[in-house]
Amino acid sequence: MKLQTTSRFDRDYARLPRTIRARADKQLALFLSNPRHQSLRIEKMEGYKDIWKGRITRDYRFTFSRIEDICILRRIGTHEIYRNP
Repeated sequence: MKLQTTSRFDRDYARLPRTIRARADKQLALFLSNPRHQSLRIEKMEGYKDIWKGRITRDYRFTFSRIEDICILRRIGTHEIYRNP
């Protein structure tokens, strides 16, 4: 699987606290190696056809879409990102 990011994801990521960015890096590396790992808590977002969400920490999440073997990271941040994933 390959990762791509949207410009919105890049902006969201740049705004994260340093400690959360470090945790996000760890969780996204885990996502690449084992997308079914239970700590990621991957699940489909209700109300959206092809958008999924995953866990960074208790308060931070990321959203993504998949097209064949490419995973497009859409947003990262607090639960507020669910308003516009």
